[in-house]
Amino acid sequence: MAQKPSIPKGTRDFTPQEVAKRNFIFDIIKTEFKKFGFQAIETPSFENSDTLMGKYGEEGDRLIFKILNSGDFLKKADESAYADKDSLKLTPSISEKALRYDLTVPFARYVVQHQNEIDFPFKRYQIQPVWRADRPQKGRFREFFQCDADVVGSDSLWQEVEFVQLYDSVFSALKLDGVTIKINNRKILSGFAEVIGEQDKLIDFTVALDKLDKIGEDGVVKEMLAKGIAEEAIEKIKPIFGLQGDFAEKIEALKSILSTSEAGLKGIEELEFIQNAISEMPLKTAKLDLDVTLARGLNYYTGAIFEVSAPEGVKMGSIGGGGRYDDLTGIFGLKNMSGVGISFGLDRIYLVLEELNLFPEAVADDVKVLFVNFGEKEALYAFKGVNALRAEGINAEVFPDSAKMKKQMNYANKRNIPFVILAGDEEMAAGEYTLKNMKTGEQDRLNLKDIIAKIA
Repeated sequence: MAQKPSIPKGTRDFTPQEVAKRNFIFDIIKTEFKKFGFQAIETPSFENSDTLMGKYGEEGDRLIFKILNSGDFLKKADESAYADKDSLKLTPSISEKALRYDLTVPFARYVVQHQNEIDFPFKRYQIQPVWRADRPQKGRFREFFQCDADVVGSDSLWQEVEFVQLYDSVFSALKLDGVTIKINNRKILSGFAEVIGEQDKLIDFTVALDKLDKIGEDGVVKEMLAKGIAEEAIEKIKPIFGLQGDFAEKIEALKSILSTSEAGLKGIEELEFIQNAISEMPLKTAKLDLDVTLARGLNYYTGAIFEVSAPEGVKMGSIGGGGRYDDLTGIFGLKNMSGVGISFGLDRIYLVLEELNLFPEAVADDVKVLFVNFGEKEALYAFKGVNALRAEGINAEVFPDSAKMKKQMNYANKRNIPFVILAGDEEMAAGEYTLKNMKTGEQDRLNLKDIIAKIA
């Protein structure tokens, strides 16, 4: 008995309806990217292993899909590593390529490799799939798309302002009103560690702080103590746990808390610049909020940090995020190339739009007209009509077989095709077609010009 076909865990098939909805999101994001002056690039699905390895930390390296060398890959294998069953040492000798893990490191490689051809500042967007050998679970896949926009070659804070506006424009165009664009600054987090005298524990401190909304103040304090952060140091920083008010009020509170930290005050200055600019150019539907517990991407973010949350009432993780990085291309030898970028979480945005019923009814570019096939000469006449409709940009098809009328009508109903066209001896003699509205049942004998005018 033949084995039932399946797909690897963590991957998905998409139906025509799902693809249409995903393309609806892609098209809006692309339109807004272009509107803001970003140019599209694409990079290969797989890179040389040394491009990717060591760029994401030990955990990230483990999640990279390695590609075995072609041919007899064991011929050049490290014999001692093979004998010792040491997979870490063995891998470089049998695998020289790997599937990309994200779009950011390949982008850094692209910038360094093409630096003499690029006009800086370089505004790029990229929408391509990435692969991670993660444990599949709800909302977490091994193959998924990333939608990124970055600017490299400028340290101007106007770029951060523009990314806040870009988020607002995309989510407004998707009719996803009420998202919150959370913002923080790495320098403020460094300032917190500085004023409590725990600079060497910055990562431990911020990782715990980032969990405030999940485990609460007591949980955060407990984790900080477990990481060796002194109790008196935690006491000094406790005011940030309950920081309330609007953006301006939070800024004033931070000025007091970080008064002795040069780095912290610089971070406040940068956030004030962004907030002042946005207050002069109000957002359409999104809200900008200062969240001092936001601590994503600390391994590479050096300034602003962004995270976008879904509208209130929707239980969903972040639907976007990003930040400023000062030396991303340094890993490939090009120093001091400042940049800032954001990403959109396609799969989560899809789920939010689905939950809120925000996809337009006519999101799919489906067939609008089906020509019924009564036989060879009628099919030829139908194809002439199809060609005329397609020339006018109307999606149309002829049923391929001269099957029973019921079968052809059922096909139209199952495909949600709104119009059916019939043509027998009478219609062909008169140079006309019978147009049937599948919803109302209404029928009209019309020439092609009138049909196009009626359904276009």
